[in-house]
Amino acid sequence: MSPNGSDLPRCLKGAGGTPTSRRPMRRMLPQVLTAGLILATATGCTYNWEDFPRLGMPTPVTEEAPMILSLWQGSWAAALITGVLVWGLILWSVIFHRRSRTKIEVPPQTRYNMPIEALYTVTPLIIVSVLFYFTARDESKLLSLADKPTHTINVVGYQWSWGFNYIENVPGVKGDAQTAPNLDAIPDKYQDDFPANAGGVYDAGIPGDRNPQNGNPGPTLWLPKGEKVRFVLTSRDVIHSFWVVPFLMKQDVIPGHTNAFEVTPNREGTFMGKCAELCGVDHSRMLFNVKVVSPERYQQHLKELAEKGQTGYIPSGVEQTDPARNAEKNQL
Repeated sequence: MSPNGSDLPRCLKGAGGTPTSRRPMRRMLPQVLTAGLILATATGCTYNWEDFPRLGMPTPVTEEAPMILSLWQGSWAAALITGVLVWGLILWSVIFHRRSRTKIEVPPQTRYNMPIEALYTVTPLIIVSVLFYFTARDESKLLSLADKPTHTINVVGYQWSWGFNYIENVPGVKGDAQTAPNLDAIPDKYQDDFPANAGGVYDAGIPGDRNPQNGNPGPTLWLPKGEKVRFVLTSRDVIHSFWVVPFLMKQDVIPGHTNAFEVTPNREGTFMGKCAELCGVDHSRMLFNVKVVSPERYQQHLKELAEKGQTGYIPSGVEQTDPARNAEKNQL
């Protein structure tokens, strides 16, 4: 370093070539923070504060979705409480144990402290246990199946779209879903709940389909408002994931293994659905729509599919594997 400080950066030298103090930079810090706060709030002036309690989740449209939303909100509350505690301890130690305040170069060193070590060992276990309890409780309720659902729809995933088998008694359509060859991939425990002599109708989509009302890509799945619907999920090729965004839940669609869950839509409208599992090169095109209508309009739609000749069922997918079949037998 030169005697006159000529090798110092220009920002650290005053008019006479002497190093300057960093205090002007510290005085500018509140101004910078204030400007950042104004910028952040100004860009969010159009934010709807009524949506804030959902913490980024869409508005639920099923009777089951508020349970998921409650779990989401509870997890955020627990994380925020934990964060405030940790941040508070860090700030407390920084402020009250700084060297300029204590005038101690090196504070006394503690090798161990049993109460503190027990605290930071037991506390995370308690947090994880509580989160696990509420998650397991809600999951068991969400995945429970009624003895006889009002409606059953076989959702078929395939590269790169979706097909929907409406397993219903449609006037003028003959057949039996329990013996239909195209539904052989569905296990007996689900077929036993199929309505008797359900000829059914189907709708098979392609990536180029569009919803005629809003122009959104993908085929459209129709559901009745206020009536329980069971989704039986099967795949023809690879693993997909059936996700209707405002349902607030999704479930994998696995070849050789059948999943199922039930929802009761409680709000009419057209909602977005997509595949949530990276399933190949055109995964991003595996989109679909869910249209919730009145029960009368739903039955009319089934008749319209029958009039188009879309009767019976499309192939549901890969036959169930022996390990999956044996696992289900052990659960009975």
